[in-house]
Amino acid sequence: MKCGFLVFPGVEELDFVGPWEMASMWAALPSGPQERLIVAGAAGPVVCAKGLSLNPHATFDACPALDLLVVPGGIGTRAEVDDEPLIDFIRRQAGSCRAVLSVCTGAFLLQRAGLLDGKRATTHWASLDRLRALGVQVVEERFVRDGAVWTSAGVSAGIDMTLAFIADFAGEETAARVQLAAEYFPSPRIYKAPDGSPAPPAYAAAPRA
Repeated sequence: MKCGFLVFPGVEELDFVGPWEMASMWAALPSGPQERLIVAGAAGPVVCAKGLSLNPHATFDACPALDLLVVPGGIGTRAEVDDEPLIDFIRRQAGSCRAVLSVCTGAFLLQRAGLLDGKRATTHWASLDRLRALGVQVVEERFVRDGAVWTSAGVSAGIDMTLAFIADFAGEETAARVQLAAEYFPSPRIYKAPDGSPAPPAYAAAPRA
């Protein structure tokens, strides 16, 4: 299995690093991916939204056909939705992928590539209305699966989505091993100011399984 992680200037760090970490721990298991690639439009460092610099493994033209494509979000998506080579890369790879996963506002890149037509999807809570305005069937959940397309809410939600994908693809036991290796057992505490603000997204208050 080949996994590709799309990056671009202004990509949100945890949108990318969270799923990368889960996939990397999965790769240490027998069912895990054989290859994980960071893919960008051009060779050379890519500077993320908070200043982290990444060194891609492959460019769009040199990237092999992928089985899994992860599309993160971040402030950079505002410009990248109009980057035709990037949108074309998503569209082409999606044609042969077993699954495409987006995190946060990466959903807008999927929408521009035509991958959300007639599908249910989600994104960062602050951008839900913006995605609705594009005609997408928005669902306010931590993550949403519709066929081979998975979308998640913002930033840290990509970790939960990736674990769910691993459970679906390789089984619950494998996902449990990855979760334990990452020691990913988030605290249920929701922090609030004395006046009770800010209010978390509705799904954050849902009972945990």
